[in-house]
This record gives sequence, structure tokens and C-alpha cells, in this order.
Amino acid sequence: MTEDRASEHTPEAFAAWLRAVMERRGYAERGGQGRFARDAGVSENNLSRILRALGTPDVRTLEPIAVFLNVPLIEVLVRACVLKPSDVAALNHARLDPKPITTERAAAELGITSAEGISAFERTVRGLRATEPSSPENPQNNRASG
Repeated sequence: MTEDRASEHTPEAFAAWLRAVMERRGYAERGGQGRFARDAGVSENNLSRILRALGTPDVRTLEPIAVFLNVPLIEVLVRACVLKPSDVAALNHARLDPKPITTERAAAELGITSAEGISAFERTVRGLRATEPSSPENPQNNRASG
């Protein structure tokens, strides 16, 4: 996984990153770990496990840490090895595609490639769309019901 730079995303690397952030924010002195846990709203035991690089932290622990540090949760999830950078890239790509998916593209992505299969899929989609309530997003459904 060279595109993920997997060696940079390990529990040890996350622990080192979090320790460095804590130091920069004044949590390096004695009792700093407990104070950070309280200030971030996480369990001291969970924070200790993270700082000792013991496994992958739970999202319920990482979210308050991200909020407290004012760091995007997605960045913390990648650093903590919950998500891979390629997962984030795929999510971003999906979010950046503003066009609604066409029935042809949906069929292709579902592995429907024969002309008969595509035609049947399109008929099914048209039938499902006909059951949707009228809305500005679906002008083809704005006809009067009889």
C-alpha cells in the first residue's frame, strides 16, 4: 500500500503525534495526561492506551479529541489507523461528484452489461421513480395522479 504510506499510519505514529500535540498545548508536565483527558472529555484509561499505542482507538474516543484539538475528525481517524488515506480519497471523490448517477452508470457499476439487462434495469428504475412524491428535483413526477 504505497499510496497509503501505511508506515506513517501506525498506532505508534499516532501516539507520537498526539503526544507532540499535547506538549505544544501545555500538557507535557506532570499530571498533564489526566488534565488533557478531562479537558477533551475522554477517559484517562483510553487516553493512556492511545499514548501507549495499544491497538486502534475507538471513534467515540477520537471524536472528542478531534473536537478539543480543533482538528478535522477525518484527519484524526487516518492518523489513528481507523481509516486509510485511500478510504478518504474515495469518500472525497464520491462527495465531489455533483451529478446525480444515471441509470446507465448505475447499471454498469452493478455489473449489468447486457442490452436486455440494462433495459430491464431502466424500466425498474422508471417504475420506482413513478412511486416517488412530486418534487422540484424530480420534474417527471409532477404529473397529476388519476
